[in-house]
Amino acid sequence: MTHRHFNEDKLVIASHNAGKVREIGDLLSPFGVAVSSAGELNLPEPEETGETFVENALIKARASAQASGLPALADDSGLCVDVLGGAPGIHSARWAGPDQDFAAAMKKIIEATADFETAQAHFVCALALCWPDGHTETFEGYVHGSLTWPPRGERGFGYDPMFVPNGDPRTFSEMDPAEKHEISHRADAFHQMVDACFGSDPG
Repeated sequence: MTHRHFNEDKLVIASHNAGKVREIGDLLSPFGVAVSSAGELNLPEPEETGETFVENALIKARASAQASGLPALADDSGLCVDVLGGAPGIHSARWAGPDQDFAAAMKKIIEATADFETAQAHFVCALALCWPDGHTETFEGYVHGSLTWPPRGERGFGYDPMFVPNGDPRTFSEMDPAEKHEISHRADAFHQMVDACFGSDPG
């Protein structure tokens, strides 16, 4: 399969989530691409009507590319808990409500898994890279682990304080961001995209 090479010098991150924008911006920094976000450009947030992470990422990337006239990169990611049938999944942000109260969302998950001895979970990240001419590339990354309670750590965002990746005793929020970037679902998807569209991965 032939992928389109990314050789533009500007890119819109199709997100209004400051934590996500910062993390993707950090991952893109070695490539000399000037990054702006949909929030900074006051682009509208499209309704995420997809039934998968990839579908929702495509909706967001296409909307930002068309509105800005620039290539756009969208991420749709979430936490999937095995004993909850993969929930909250694509509804991960929705579980946090309109105020993005992830403390309440994490409590909801722990209460829902209280009857189970262990709660295995994984994060999924779908990336969609879209050019203004409509060409798109998609990639999907994963990281597996388990849930812990109470939440631990001051770094990270979203469900990071309750997620312990396999092979490490710390939650994502207890890790230095550079360490998390090495093993996260976003890093997995990102490395696939870099190999396919940027030619080489400086990391």
